[in-house]
Amino acid sequence: MGGLLSLVIPLEGNGGVSWAAVCAGEHSFPPSQASFCSRPLFPQLQGMEWLNNHLVQAVVGALIVIGFWIFVARNQKVVPGKRQAFGEMAYDLVRNGIARDILGHDFKPFVPWLLTLFSFILVNNLFGEMFFFMFPTFSKIGYVYALALLSWLLYNGVGIRRHGLFGYLRKACLPPGVPVALWIIIIPLEFLSNIIVRPITLALRLFANLFAGHLVVAVFVVGGSILLEANEAFGGFPIPLLKTAGAVSIIFSFAVFALELLIAFIQAYVFTVLTAQYVASALAEDH
Repeated sequence: MGGLLSLVIPLEGNGGVSWAAVCAGEHSFPPSQASFCSRPLFPQLQGMEWLNNHLVQAVVGALIVIGFWIFVARNQKVVPGKRQAFGEMAYDLVRNGIARDILGHDFKPFVPWLLTLFSFILVNNLFGEMFFFMFPTFSKIGYVYALALLSWLLYNGVGIRRHGLFGYLRKACLPPGVPVALWIIIIPLEFLSNIIVRPITLALRLFANLFAGHLVVAVFVVGGSILLEANEAFGGFPIPLLKTAGAVSIIFSFAVFALELLIAFIQAYVFTVLTAQYVASALAEDH
């Protein structure tokens, strides 16, 4: 997030504001990068800045995922009850709808990772709609890069294990049937596309959707609240009109929340599907 801040917030020495001032909330309206700043839990302790509210939120998300699957998996019966049926439905979505359909007969070893990935992303995305959190964890790009790195290690690792290092690199970087004269162009492009760009685009797709969604929610909720509290005319608009606009903004924010619920699921699904697709392409005999 520091890199993103540097693109839009001028440094203090150049007449702007410091990152510390931005994250301290001194420049929190209109909603901007300050809405995504992490708060250290123990700011008085030197060297403990890494222990912040968003890290704890990610850990809580992991515990929720673990607790959910333990809860729905215990005391299983031949005729499932509602709890077991719901768990089986969620499991089948990833096992059959993603892993089996994309990976084919090689799917079973990858179901645990894909199921964990989908569950963890979905829970952390839904935090953006939960009033206690009101922040999607993966609108912090560092967490998304960590997941993308794990998926990158997975699909490259299984590809190297299946084909060997040089066999995998040849498969990934040189499509069959390419004339020798074009190798000097195709090999760097394929290496860049399949080895370098894939994890970056995988991460940015999830991050950008969650970042933009949270910012839109913050604009409607915070802006609407301020307009509702208006006690003097602003910009030539009378107070009743400002309050009406505030009420409309708050009401419309519920529609945005509903849209973000859908996006939370779609982005978890897309990230998991693409990971499975990358693993399938690494295992395939043909490029």
